[in-house]
Amino acid sequence: MSGEAVRDRAVELDATDPLRRCRELYLPSDGLIAYLDGNSLGRPLRATGDRVADLIAHDWGTRLIRSWDEQWMQLPLRLGDRIGEVCLGAAAGQSLVGDSTTVMLYKLLRAAVAAAGPQRPQIVLDTDNFPTDRYIAQGVASETGAELVWIEPEPTKGVTPDLVSAALTERTGVVLLSHVAYTSAWIADLPEITRRAHEAGALVLWDLSHSVGVVPSDLDAHGVDLAVGCTYKFLGGGPGAPAFGYVASRHQERLRQPIQGWMGHAEPFVMGPAYHPGPGMRAFISGTPPVLGMVGIEDTLDLIDEVGLDTVREKSTLLGRFVLEGVDAVLADHGVRVLSPRQDARRGGHVTIGHPRFREILRELWAQDVIPDFREPDGIRLGLAPLSTSYGEVAEAVVRIEALLSAG
Repeated sequence: MSGEAVRDRAVELDATDPLRRCRELYLPSDGLIAYLDGNSLGRPLRATGDRVADLIAHDWGTRLIRSWDEQWMQLPLRLGDRIGEVCLGAAAGQSLVGDSTTVMLYKLLRAAVAAAGPQRPQIVLDTDNFPTDRYIAQGVASETGAELVWIEPEPTKGVTPDLVSAALTERTGVVLLSHVAYTSAWIADLPEITRRAHEAGALVLWDLSHSVGVVPSDLDAHGVDLAVGCTYKFLGGGPGAPAFGYVASRHQERLRQPIQGWMGHAEPFVMGPAYHPGPGMRAFISGTPPVLGMVGIEDTLDLIDEVGLDTVREKSTLLGRFVLEGVDAVLADHGVRVLSPRQDARRGGHVTIGHPRFREILRELWAQDVIPDFREPDGIRLGLAPLSTSYGEVAEAVVRIEALLSAG
């Protein structure tokens, strides 16, 4: 297949794409040829611009302080429940929005280590996990005396149930893993890993940052204990939008998060001398929620709910398959390697490809208004946001990479 054949195939696929109308719902990016970094920062919906403007003009500008009583005090819990319903397979009362992913991860990991107790001081995690996850775990270990037990997966294969089982002991307290690996897009076997960790008596904390909104997780059905994830990738919350946290209802009474702020108090406006945690997920809130950073999430949730998460996942799979076809057809002869799983069931919402020249080629692509991102040491990561990414954008990236490699 030639480069032109890849482009022609993209035209056919875009014409029959059941989600093609969704692309028109996003704000246009003047001059942009291909945006393939939606797994780092999602594009904004037109409706989100209207929602933010209305918040400033009405909720903040007109209702002012009254909006706290009218809606904002409950926003972290209401929006958390909405994410749980649409994306997580989680019943109400188990999810909230607030804090950065780093802070939310710290709160839940620190609470889980304390709940596991001194007889189970080990945290199992992997060397390929996102840096924040590793750094937070190192910090918690320094604070508590916990022991870090490292799994070392093959980068293109990721963490498997057998690797986790080999690391589990009677001293394991918490297993901390990502559902979708940030570099390779490997989808971990969440149900089986969770089951094995529970058999060993451990809690599991899943980072869903690269799966929420594109890969179903069904947390309740699989008995997951804890989860975190960001909202500015596939959930369209915008740069710096706050994270979500999930705590299964069976754990909420015994887990105590370490950042005890006024908003998580049982009676926040009493302003009493001592902290008393609020009921349920209220206790996992710390400070005042970032309202301006939260409103952008709602429109993407509405759109995912409308089209169905399974439909989003199906297009994600097909986009990834199209990337692989393009690489095999026009890039493999240049020595380009596929660094993501080829099996659809094991690949998340992006495909990473490798070549020694990709660092310099990325700069050239950005200069041409084709926007993927780079991962060390030599990977270009093609992010595939099913609601906003067209097959034509993927084809354009593949063809232009081939032209740059051919040009030397």
